[in-house]
Amino acid sequence: MTQADRRAARTPSWRPPRRSRAVYARRRAAAVTLASLVIGAVALVALASWQRPARRSGRPADPPRRVALARAVHASLRPVVTVPASVGPAWTVVASVAGQPVAWLAQRGAVTLLRFDQAHVRLDLHAGSSDGGVSGWTYGDQIDTREIHHVIAAFNGGFKLTYANVGFVSGGHVAVPLKSGLASIVTYSDGTTDIGAWGAGVPSAGKHVFSVLQNQQLLVDRGVAASNVSSCIIACWGQTVQGLTVVARSALGIAADGQLVWAAGEHLTPASLAGAMIGAGALRAVELDINPDWVAGYLYVHRTSGPVANPVIPGQLGIAGQLLAPYSRDFLTVVAG
Repeated sequence: MTQADRRAARTPSWRPPRRSRAVYARRRAAAVTLASLVIGAVALVALASWQRPARRSGRPADPPRRVALARAVHASLRPVVTVPASVGPAWTVVASVAGQPVAWLAQRGAVTLLRFDQAHVRLDLHAGSSDGGVSGWTYGDQIDTREIHHVIAAFNGGFKLTYANVGFVSGGHVAVPLKSGLASIVTYSDGTTDIGAWGAGVPSAGKHVFSVLQNQQLLVDRGVAASNVSSCIIACWGQTVQGLTVVARSALGIAADGQLVWAAGEHLTPASLAGAMIGAGALRAVELDINPDWVAGYLYVHRTSGPVANPVIPGQLGIAGQLLAPYSRDFLTVVAG
């Protein structure tokens, strides 16, 4: 085989025409261009995502699904409050949260009773614009924006803070120093509330106290009424309008299962109030304020425009603004959550 034959054997017998090679070159160039465009588009998307403006809070915007879920959860914690057309001695559900009953109402003789499940509600102690003043308080002289969509009930606090044997502390702020032995409504930082004699039952060891309302001695202790509820009405249980022994009175107690019980009526003695608390299951109870001008309780039915206050004590004079507007005296709210 000659050298020319050997070169011919190593060289392919067919080559693409010049026009085909030009087509392939254009196709390769187009492919490279397309790839460059794709890479550039991905880079721009990534850059836009990285530079997406944050919310005013400084946190990135949540995905729509997460926002919707958060709103649904928040809405589910709002209470559904209803006021029955008539109330009898049996407990009637008046509030629920996520379908779970959390508050009950009963009327037994001259006494209105409310019962609250602390597994689903908390008690907030409010300072009044006169009793405590308007500054320095976590909860001030009206139901505030943190409570407005979650409030279930509210009722008067204790005696005026200038009265003897009272105490008032909330959020580390002191209006009247606490005293040993006084009946005390103690709310801890974990949101739970207990009732007992200060230094002899409350506070619980190892728990951080958030607020305390003190008022006189325990009306009920260990399920038994105080020994002087009939023998020392005025001197021991508060001055009344015109020195009457049968007046508007109120109290807050705690049952063996931890539920809170509120009782009030327009025509009660300390003995009848204590008896009603014991009948409702209270182991310990504190007398709250007395006299018609200051005893009042409300249930709040929620509308799109806001909560509507409904008085729960037949014949109560009520409080101007129904605790949705500034009030001079301290009071207590029951809030879902």
